[in-house]
Amino acid sequence: MQHSELSQKHWSRLSLVEQMANIGSEIERTIKWRDKQNQEYANMANYRALELFDFTLSDKKNKTGLKEIARARELWLDFFIGDNQFGQTADQWHKYFLSFNYAARLLV
Repeated sequence: MQHSELSQKHWSRLSLVEQMANIGSEIERTIKWRDKQNQEYANMANYRALELFDFTLSDKKNKTGLKEIARARELWLDFFIGDNQFGQTADQWHKYFLSFNYAARLLV
């Protein structure tokens, strides 16, 4: 467990938009560390992102968005550790999660 202070109960208090924005932050860290050629830090950030994806997928209030969340997780894994068979780019990931970050700020 990478987020030892985070529980499923606490995570489920966040809106889906806030959850996705937090996942996006870890995705950004993963890409940043990979670009800096620090695979150890990139892997740690990736594990944190996957943990947050899993918390989000198991959050009961997100049952209507499970397909998109699960697909995003699948595409992320293909991009970061797979063969990138779908041709994803770091810029596409940045743009995808930027909208969640923007929307989360509007909630505050």
